[in-house]
Amino acid sequence: MNIAVLGTGDVGRTMATALIKQGHTVMMGSRTADNPAARAWAESQGESARQGTFDDAAAFADLVFNCTAGMHSLAVIDSINKDHLNGKVLVDVANPLDFSNGFPPRLTVCNDDSLGEQIQRVLPDVRVVKAFNTLANAMMVEPARLEGPHQLLVSGNDADAKEKVREIAASFGWQHEQWLDLGGIEQARGTEMYLALWVRLYNALQTPEFNLILARSRA
Repeated sequence: MNIAVLGTGDVGRTMATALIKQGHTVMMGSRTADNPAARAWAESQGESARQGTFDDAAAFADLVFNCTAGMHSLAVIDSINKDHLNGKVLVDVANPLDFSNGFPPRLTVCNDDSLGEQIQRVLPDVRVVKAFNTLANAMMVEPARLEGPHQLLVSGNDADAKEKVREIAASFGWQHEQWLDLGGIEQARGTEMYLALWVRLYNALQTPEFNLILARSRA
């Protein structure tokens, strides 16, 4: 599959590299066609890797991962010709975190809205799936770094789109019992607001490699 990864940071590079390992052809998108980080990544990954602008990547891809900084995601999407996105699945990995006042960051969207919903509103003909955003980037693509049935939380309005994302997650090693579909894209409010707790757990544990394990009553 041809896949676009929007964003050149740690999350984007980790996701793009893992997708290439699974046999996909990946174009990393950035603001400019000659972005040094994107160029270095593409050169390191061989013939299955490409680079270009955000719009180039969207036009190239069958499926798109938004791995940009959440504060800038809407501006990135606004820079893309919507015809290059319409009808496609967009996996939103971003969180609306503002680090301008240091750590811990604050959420720029919360309570009665989410970044996932905002993206879906500006792209009504795109099938947005919120996924992977509650995890450190290494664990997104290598769940076996933790033992046990820890969870991958997803939301979105389109069942077929979520199934496509589930197949990609399965290729990374996520098992069926780890996949938890929360429902429509409005459920992204919960997973994004979890980041307020996540960053505090990170600070307390001094490691990003942890995740939720849900225990339910047998009654």
